[in-house]
Amino acid sequence: MRFPAALIVLVPLLALPAFLAAQDAAPAKEEDTGKEAKKAAKKVPSKAKKAAKPPPTPAKELFGAAKTPAPLAARSIGFYAKGCLAGAAALPIDGPAWQAMRLSRNRNWGHPVLVALVEKLAVEARKHDGWPGLLVGDISQPRGGPMLTGHASHQVGLDADVWFTPMPDRRLTAKEREELSATSMLAEDRVSVNPQVWSEAHVRLLKRAASYKDVERVLVHPAIKKAVCEATAKDQERAWLSKIRSYWGHHYHFHIRIACPKGSTNCEGQPSVGSDDGCGAELTRWLTLVKTPPKPGPPAPEKRPITLDQLPAECRTVLAGGAAKPKTPAKPAPSRAAKQAKPAAKKTSLTK
Repeated sequence: MRFPAALIVLVPLLALPAFLAAQDAAPAKEEDTGKEAKKAAKKVPSKAKKAAKPPPTPAKELFGAAKTPAPLAARSIGFYAKGCLAGAAALPIDGPAWQAMRLSRNRNWGHPVLVALVEKLAVEARKHDGWPGLLVGDISQPRGGPMLTGHASHQVGLDADVWFTPMPDRRLTAKEREELSATSMLAEDRVSVNPQVWSEAHVRLLKRAASYKDVERVLVHPAIKKAVCEATAKDQERAWLSKIRSYWGHHYHFHIRIACPKGSTNCEGQPSVGSDDGCGAELTRWLTLVKTPPKPGPPAPEKRPITLDQLPAECRTVLAGGAAKPKTPAKPAPSRAAKQAKPAAKKTSLTK
């Protein structure tokens, strides 16, 4: 059957638009497929996301677990509130004029200079100031570092808490050292001391502590600072008074802080307190704060605990123990006599 020539030419022309539309549509479908694939890939978590690293262990858990000091030369490393302690010495739990408290915490460790100073204060205060003896609270952990509970400072072995409660004339039992409460020195108004428990002997004790050259600060409650200022108002020599500074809390105990000892090259000290005795405008400001504390605002966001990476690099060595592994001694070379005494090798058939 024959078709007209015009019809033969017309048929392909009629089919051309559909063919071109199909060609245009094909790439669009490929692009859509690629986009969908990318979306699907985003929905599927990668192996890296699945195996997310757990948060680092808080440094307080690592240092809180250390039960013994690092066997290194005595050094305070870092800042009072961000560091560690090598070569710590332990304050004996019982001494001629002191007793250590809260023994279960294992916090009677400090730099040897601080430990010696606490012992000296105890003995001299008993001998010269009529003080029965010291009840010593927290000093530091065996390797310093952040503590599981309590203080932000006390990390480099240069801080010590001494109770205002006089030591009794007997040795306390282990149970008493855990359960006995320290006595608050505050009156009900919280801006003055309670005369039933506060005495001139407390003033003499604080003066002696602040008079030592190594001591940088003695932190006390503002009401106690006020009592010391009033008791020594007529004293001609008052330079020591500038070291006694007002701070929150510290009405059950006072806080001794000493300067960085010699040899602690990576220890970070604090600025000098200067010559201001702290009995003027500064004390007035503190008394206002403790009498009318500011209204509580929204809770502050919880601070993330300090990690080992945030402490000085040397604290890793302190935490690890500090003792290098002993090298295997090299075998000594045999002596000439030993060589001569050694039997000759037995010749075999292969020996020429």
